[in-house]
Amino acid sequence: MRLSPLQKYILLEVYTSRVQLFPRSVITKYYFSQTRPPKLEDMQNIVTKSLERLIDKELLTGYGHRTPHKWFISEVKLTPLGRRTAKRLQGEQQTLPLRLGKRKANH
Repeated sequence: MRLSPLQKYILLEVYTSRVQLFPRSVITKYYFSQTRPPKLEDMQNIVTKSLERLIDKELLTGYGHRTPHKWFISEVKLTPLGRRTAKRLQGEQQTLPLRLGKRKANH
């Protein structure tokens, strides 16, 4: 199963935390470490879509409130499949953000 870097971050954060229900507000910290974070509105949309996709893959359970048109996810919890996936992700070696390009030969 392919996961985006944000989805991997979410799974690992929820897995390593000691709380039963993980608050959504902590997930946006992922973007504050970047040099050029997106706008706050875009950040919320991206996080919402990532959470919904993780819920669709049955890795997370979402808790929140529902309006007649939309769900508002406020907290998430790992499912047993999500726990196994996060444990496997902890064992994977992380890739470095190196830019590999063509080298010029010095003759």
